[in-house]
Amino acid sequence: MIALEVIGLVDVRVGNGVLVCVPPGQAVSDEPVMRQATRNQWKDLDPELGLEIDFSAEIPPFALLQARRLIEPETAALAAVNASDEELAGIREAFERNVQDNRDDSHTHPGDRLFHIRIAHASDNPAYALIIQHLLGHRYGSMFQRLQSHYTSGDMPHRSEDEHRRVLLALESHDPKAARQAMAEHLDEVIRIFSRNAQ
Repeated sequence: MIALEVIGLVDVRVGNGVLVCVPPGQAVSDEPVMRQATRNQWKDLDPELGLEIDFSAEIPPFALLQARRLIEPETAALAAVNASDEELAGIREAFERNVQDNRDDSHTHPGDRLFHIRIAHASDNPAYALIIQHLLGHRYGSMFQRLQSHYTSGDMPHRSEDEHRRVLLALESHDPKAARQAMAEHLDEVIRIFSRNAQ
């Protein structure tokens, strides 16, 4: 209801009900209401807070992995419940791209990152989607690339592929518990390998 009010289609009058309004000067859009209501709402930081945020700065690799470990098992569980057939097809397509990236010895792994981003989008939680898209939507930064080049074992891409397959199968089975567990185990393994080798 609030979203409809933000885009000018209703007027909420507490205690009196809701009035339907004539759209303000534009044709009614077929675009989803939430997308219309949220567009350009966070263009600028709140000047009252005095914050300076550099969204282009690389997040240190272990901090990035820890944040992902906290968030992504839940995005997988939600995606198992909420993903549409179209979203599941997109996740499978990203998985297949990841498989091909591994065959091509990719150093940037776009299919891997896209797999995780599409799961977050399919969670139906825009906050999770935004966070994961921001964390993974850029090319790997210098620190992460260096960590990968020094400490990635030769079989890690293929082990990761097997872990991704377990996540994908849980999503396609609409099994939130299995999806959460498979994603947690995948990220735990990535952290374990990098932590062991970086010491």
